[in-house]
Amino acid sequence: MPILQKLINAYKLWQDFVPHFPKKSRYTLGGKIDALFLEAAESVYTAGYMSKEEKSVYIQKAIGKFDLLKFFLQIAWETKALDNARYEALSEPLNELGRMLGGWSKQAQTTKTKLPPRAEE
Repeated sequence: MPILQKLINAYKLWQDFVPHFPKKSRYTLGGKIDALFLEAAESVYTAGYMSKEEKSVYIQKAIGKFDLLKFFLQIAWETKALDNARYEALSEPLNELGRMLGGWSKQAQTTKTKLPPRAEE
């Protein structure tokens, strides 16, 4: 699943940056960012194995976690816990992931709306 692989690669990049995170923020803000990466990956993984009818719910959950992840990364950058170069290095794959998740969501909703109507009993 390409979305999951890109998310894992972004997480690996994040893991390279964690040792450079200030100690005062490493276990609070850094921990939150780490947890959101994992929760987003879990939702993407789960969505990949759901039926067409259930897939959209997990994709939306992944998008929510992903949006929170980007929000907390921005806070880390604004508080100087994450420098410009590292923030930019993470932003590039995350922007691509956002586009991929959005496309997957639209595809899942289109598939959901194209289901044939139920036969009346």
